[in-house]
Amino acid sequence: MKFLMMVYVDDALLQAMPEEEFDTLMRGCLTHADELRADGCVLDSQQLEPPSTARSFRVRQQRTTVFDGPFAETKEYLAGFNLIEADDLDHAMRIARAFPWARIGAIEVRPVRDMDAVRRRVGA
Repeated sequence: MKFLMMVYVDDALLQAMPEEEFDTLMRGCLTHADELRADGCVLDSQQLEPPSTARSFRVRQQRTTVFDGPFAETKEYLAGFNLIEADDLDHAMRIARAFPWARIGAIEVRPVRDMDAVRRRVGA
């Protein structure tokens, strides 16, 4: 099964972290992700730029509204993700717990929906 491991960070905690500590943390994460990729557990991973670089939009009653920067004021924001392969949610959580980002935010692990099954169901 595929799971999306979403990494949320608290910018205040991230900014308070000494640069050397961040570099050590990041190096460890990248090394661990490389090992999991070699084992076939990590399928893809990316970091995201901060919310201040984002643009969001919504459409209501055929009217599009565009928002620059973060859409919602929030303490934690999505900073990156890992697409992982795991036997079940418990296995995915064990993989996620090996990453230290929960110290400065949260890690959400969510099953990825089988889009082929959705396509079959809706006839697409």
